[in-house]
Amino acid sequence: MAGITVQRAGPGITLQDRGRAGYLAQGLSRGGAADLLALAEGAALLGQDDTCAAIEVAGSFVTLQVSDPVRIALTGAPMRARCDGAALAWNASHMLPAGATVDLAGSAGGYSYVHFGGGIDADVTLGARSAHLAAGLGRMLVDGDSLTTGPDNGTRVGQTFTPLPRFDGGTLRLVQTPQTRLFARAELARFQDTTFCKDARGNRMGQRLVCDGAGFGLDAGLNILSETIVPGDVQITGDGAPFVLLAECQTTGGYPRIGTVLPCDLPRLVQAPQGAALKFAFVDLEQAVALERAEGARRAGLRGGLRPMIRDPHDMADLLAYQLISGVTRGDDLERGT
Repeated sequence: MAGITVQRAGPGITLQDRGRAGYLAQGLSRGGAADLLALAEGAALLGQDDTCAAIEVAGSFVTLQVSDPVRIALTGAPMRARCDGAALAWNASHMLPAGATVDLAGSAGGYSYVHFGGGIDADVTLGARSAHLAAGLGRMLVDGDSLTTGPDNGTRVGQTFTPLPRFDGGTLRLVQTPQTRLFARAELARFQDTTFCKDARGNRMGQRLVCDGAGFGLDAGLNILSETIVPGDVQITGDGAPFVLLAECQTTGGYPRIGTVLPCDLPRLVQAPQGAALKFAFVDLEQAVALERAEGARRAGLRGGLRPMIRDPHDMADLLAYQLISGVTRGDDLERGT
């Protein structure tokens, strides 16, 4: 186990794991990491379960010092990372020596994660270590906070992988909700043809999107009774702007929901930088189930996609597949003077 001291912390630094499922009836949303894919990627790099708590950096900065040697992994929105002045590769695992100081800064937005071998051994509340700021569970980390890692049975470091592209916007696939039919077909078509970008008004509860042109207000919206809502629901607010609910959203709401973004596409939204183009596309329920199952299988196989940052020929089972020497000629060519 190792001690971690927070030497310097900007706003938006919290502990996060997979969150608290099963409390919607009590008025508590799941919470947890804004980018669950990044959480799984860090777990794969360190060879541990993705329930381990990590430090989430929401477009901010943080400086950490460790008391003992410890393994770390860096995933999510890329940042400038240095250990005692030396650069650390992103989307990779590293061994930090005792007393090392790690500085993370320069994020272009989105959510970045620092994972530790053994996870962070914080208090468990309602089955999770995550801070849920909207519900008053936990708090942001501040200068001087002390943390402790759990037991780490792993040893492997120096691993990296190619992350799923999700840091430049793109298309968010969604399924219909009970209110989708209240929108005219022409409006649904216009909604899918419209290019959106993230508004400055966004946090772990939800993200407002803006576009050029008219909004998507619904005259019948004021007559909708409050009902259960979940992360991914796209509410059309009073000004006609779509608001996508995220990890710490409320559990009931009365705005009409034009659709629900698939969980596998939410990382693309939360990691999109300001100004990146975002679009929506409806898929049917059968397609949605297939896409979610495929993403679940892909995440389960993340460890199989790891590779060493520096390859040792002694560990390369496919060594003979590489051209190690170039420019070789046949002997008879030399005899002919060619």
